[in-house]
Amino acid sequence: MSRLAIAEAMIAAYNAQDADLYVTYMTDDASEANYRGAVVREGKEGTRAGLRTAFAKWPENKAEIVSREVTDNYVVFREHVTRGPATDGSDLVEPFDVLAVYSFEGDKCSRVEFIR
Repeated sequence: MSRLAIAEAMIAAYNAQDADLYVTYMTDDASEANYRGAVVREGKEGTRAGLRTAFAKWPENKAEIVSREVTDNYVVFREHVTRGPATDGSDLVEPFDVLAVYSFEGDKCSRVEFIR
């Protein structure tokens, strides 16, 4: 499976709100982070737990791939994210665009960084 296909499969799992499937594409020590900033989900298990929490809060959450760029070890998606109403009654999050940089080690994603 190509790195592009892996990143696309991660988005499909994300949109299906399947945290278990999402992390199968990641290294054990993978992380998700803000670009040049704080790690928001640490390791495969931290990512799984963080996604489950987000999916419970925003059951209509989806990411649409708007554009794709691929280099040897990176896939960059421009994603349009919609959250929908939160189950905890918090304010509605307006739809937003994000650049997501997927870094790879071999055939697994080792890090996803979000530029917003």
